[in-house]
Formats: sequence, structure tokens, C-alpha cells
Amino acid sequence: MTATTAGPAAPASHTDLRAPVDWKFPVVYGVLGLVTLLGFGLFSGTGGKQTVFSFSSGRDFFHVPDLTVSAWGTSVGAGIVLLMMAAAAAWLATRREKPGLWFPVVFGVLFLFAFLTWAGADTGRIPLTPLLAGALALSVPLIFGAMGGLIGERSGIVNIAIEGQLLAGAFLAAVVASALKNPYAGLVAAPIAGALVAVLLTFFAIRYWVDQIIIGVVLNVLVVGVTNFLFSTVLTANPETWNARQTLPSLPIPLLADIPVVGPVFFNQTILVYLMYLAVAVIHVLLFHSRWGLRTRAIGEHPKAADTVGINVNRSRVVNTLIAGGIAGLGGAFFTIGSGLAFGKEMSAGQGYIALAAMILGKWSPVGAVCAALLFGFARNLGNTLSTMGTPVPSDLLLMLPYIVTIFAVAGFVGRVRPPAAAGKPYSAQ
Repeated sequence: MTATTAGPAAPASHTDLRAPVDWKFPVVYGVLGLVTLLGFGLFSGTGGKQTVFSFSSGRDFFHVPDLTVSAWGTSVGAGIVLLMMAAAAAWLATRREKPGLWFPVVFGVLFLFAFLTWAGADTGRIPLTPLLAGALALSVPLIFGAMGGLIGERSGIVNIAIEGQLLAGAFLAAVVASALKNPYAGLVAAPIAGALVAVLLTFFAIRYWVDQIIIGVVLNVLVVGVTNFLFSTVLTANPETWNARQTLPSLPIPLLADIPVVGPVFFNQTILVYLMYLAVAVIHVLLFHSRWGLRTRAIGEHPKAADTVGINVNRSRVVNTLIAGGIAGLGGAFFTIGSGLAFGKEMSAGQGYIALAAMILGKWSPVGAVCAALLFGFARNLGNTLSTMGTPVPSDLLLMLPYIVTIFAVAGFVGRVRPPAAAGKPYSAQ
């Protein structure tokens, strides 16, 4: 009998351990491409219409000629390009690769250009300089609020109270500026109001370990209640003394303010906007290139390790949270003295929560948070601008854009984000 030799064992079933294909962005790109091609182009009824993009104002150094484009042809061409980019994104997704940062930026700019071309087809003109200048102005409280939230969370304190700090800053800025008849006095008072709200936050969150999210929401409600009461009793009774309009004057920077587009947008602003530029630059440099920044990031990521090298974790958290509250309070001054308005009930209107979303969307980076805040500000000002122009876009839909983007940001639609490891966790050296 001939012995038979067993052959090699059949290979075991192979399990693909690679990450699943992420179709989220290719699908969104494809939908936006179809909207552009069909909604803004083929079936838009804009055939033969033109849109003019104007850039220059009367005081510019030199005149930048207007850009005139065909509404139908531009939208169709942009839609085809966007669909090609969506196909490229899908191909990269099957290879489990992600495009660079330039890809969504180019896609967004092209989609926005097609949208503005379609929206301006009936009116015939889109004034870009006022659109961008207004977007920057509306981003001011968001950027200040995002910087305050960023410093807090980098230190391990979740600052949901940004909304209350903005509102408190707006209130005290209006009252002090009105009483002293000096808007700059209100500018000094605004960060004090934000820091006072931060005092309560640190007292309950660090001293008594109250849940930081809960105490933040409670503080927002408290500030709304206090300011509404004082508005109804004190400010309304004597508005000439306590709630008269005081406006920060525009301070154009010589030569720079006369550069077309860039000058009116960035260099013909109030001191509050210039302080915003300075705050973002200083926070970015200090956070990543200073001893204070190293300690701040340490107590937010691994407080126990920071404690072992001699850093007083809770004291550092208190100091940083007070600084963060002052920065957010300064942003609240935009609603009153920064905009030339008297104080009104709940005039922050949820901007603190959008600032928090901008911080998350920016992945706890100053530069990223600024970009996200500018996106929210642009969406809001776009709605305001187009609604006054009489475009076919429903104004209510445009006013919803910042909040829609906020939901996407908080839901993690922009990709995986990781907050500081110790954010929201109380620390005890015992």
C-alpha cells in the first residue's frame, strides 16, 4: 500500500485589517458638484445673464477692473470641474489616501465662486470688498471667543461659558462707555467682565470639582438673567446715562488702507480688530514657542507628569482660565462699542457656542480656529449681503449657514479631532 503524503494546509481565511473606505467626503463633493452643475448651471435659467465682481473703491491707490463672467457658462464649467474633483476624491478613498489641505480649499473656493455667480445673476453685481470686510468684522467675537476656549481647554478646563463671557463683555463695555462717554473705557472694561465670569467657572470647577460643562451652561444662563434684569431695570430707565451708543472709530493705517481689496478689509478697522490680530499672533507664538505654552499644554495633556516636575497644575489652570475669560470678554465688546450699538437683551445670540465650534473645527490650534471663525463669519455676512441684494436664495436659508456648519463641526464631520487628554478632568495632587 503506497503511503500518501499530506499536502500543505490550505491557507487560513485572510481578514483585511485595513481601515474601511471613508466615502463621506467623496459623497459630499459629488453632491455639491451636481448642485453646481444642475442647480447653478444647466437648469438655473441664467442663460445669457452676466455677473460682475467689483473689487475697487474710490480711495484705492489704483483701480482693479471688474470681473465680468457668464453666469450659466461659469456655473456649468465649475460644476464639471467639481465633479472631476469628486471622482478624484473617490479614487483616493479607495486607496485609503487623503488629499492634501489644498484640495478642500480649492473645492470650496470654486464652489463659492459658482454660487456667487449664480446668486448675482439677477442683480448683476457682487461687491467683494464689502462682503469680505463684513465677514471679518462678524468674525471678531468668534475669534476672541475661540482663543479664550482654546487657552482654557489646552489647560484642561472646558469653557462652555464663552457665551456668557461674550455677553458680559458686551454689557459692561456698553455701560462703562456710556457712563464715561468714552468707547475706549468700555474696551478696558470688557475683559474684566469676561474674567469675572471665569472666576466663577474656576471656583466651582477647580475648587469643588463641579462638572465643567454643566457649570459652563449654568453660567451662561446666569449672565443672561443678570444682564436682562439690569437692562430692564437700570439701562431702560436711564438710557442716556447707562446705555447710550458709543462707537470705536475706524483707524485706517496709512498707505496699507489704500491697497485695493486687502486695504479696506484688513487695514481700515477699529482698534478692536487690530487687537484681535495681535492676540492671535501672541497666543500662537506663546502656546508653541514659550515656557508658558509648554506648561499649558502639559497640564492639559498630562497633569500628573506636569505636577511631578514642579508645575502647580490647579494654580496654572486658574490663571489661564482667567486670561481666557478676559480674551472672550474683549470679544464681547464688538456687539456694542465695536458695532456702535446700545446693549440689547441676549445680543450675543449664540455666538459663544459657534466660537466653541470654531475651536473644535480648528483642532485646538490658533490658526485653525481663526480660519474656522472666518468661515462662520463669511457665511453669516453672505446671508446678510445677498438678502439685501434681492437674490433668488431664501434669506432664512442663508442665515442658517453658520449654524449648519457648527453642527457639522461638532459632529466631527471635518474629520477625527482629539481634544487635550485632560480637558474637563479635575486634578488633585493627592
